[in-house]
Amino acid sequence: MDVSLAIKQRLTELGIEQKDLAAKAGVTGSYISQLLSAKKLPPTPDRTDIYAKMEKFLNLSAGTLSELAEHQRIEHLKRNLGDTPAPLFKGVRELILSKCSLEKEKDVRAIFEARPFGELERLVTQKLLDIAKRIAKEELASDNWLHLVARMSGRTYEEMRVTILEFLDTDIFNISVENCVSFLDPLIDSWDIDLATFAIEIVLNKRLAPGNPKKFEFVETEVDEFPQGEPGLEEFLRNDTFNANATPEEIDFLKRLKFRGKRPTPLYYYRELQNLRDPLHFRETSIAPMQKYGEAGVIEKQMQLDARKGALKRWAKGKSMRHRK
Repeated sequence: MDVSLAIKQRLTELGIEQKDLAAKAGVTGSYISQLLSAKKLPPTPDRTDIYAKMEKFLNLSAGTLSELAEHQRIEHLKRNLGDTPAPLFKGVRELILSKCSLEKEKDVRAIFEARPFGELERLVTQKLLDIAKRIAKEELASDNWLHLVARMSGRTYEEMRVTILEFLDTDIFNISVENCVSFLDPLIDSWDIDLATFAIEIVLNKRLAPGNPKKFEFVETEVDEFPQGEPGLEEFLRNDTFNANATPEEIDFLKRLKFRGKRPTPLYYYRELQNLRDPLHFRETSIAPMQKYGEAGVIEKQMQLDARKGALKRWAKGKSMRHRK
């Protein structure tokens, strides 16, 4: 059973019309009609904003429609895996290029045209789509934002809500000119790319998406030699004398420390912890020390005592070996 069949059965059983379901779900009658006639795929399973409303209105168990949608979309994907991705609509490419910085637009256009829907065109399109989708999903529950976007695009509130629902379900292989005109055009002010590193910077329309520009970088990083944690830190945490009852905040700070080449010892982490707790190392306006400074002196003395005991043991062991000789 698919989503459309499940909904139609419940509408018949309850004697409810499609328009009533549309009103409760906050969408247009046309959207429900296309969904029930299987002219469009059901929304993605995580779209609780629409499935929860439908399930409640149809007296269905929570998650029923989401589960059916997941199976239906997986089957659809399996049927289409063998298809070669089609190039973007010309209007989509032109709109994306129109947002590109003037300094890069000519070079980017040449790459797009030389390799239609190649790696660069897919990369840029995906990042722009990700940003627009994230904003649309965050603002979907905001009536003020929906009314503002609706006015800017000349649509009604209900029409805009349906457009957003459809936009959230699209991907770079199926993005349409309508999607671009409705969201990419108003939400994205401009974008720029470093063709050497493929770092992308996206500037948003501050009226619809306030905030700083978004930047995506692709850089080389080193593999962590100790993915489970620095050995010295692990030993430090196991030793109550060293760790001095370090708080979760302090431990998190120590875990964030990075090193190249030499590996730190437990003593290093102990001293780093004391530096963190020393009030002389912070200005009055900064975060207060996490522990009383007096505790550091106690631990220091204990460490000195332990060090002396260790030295005495080594001396005694050496003396014993000399006597045996």
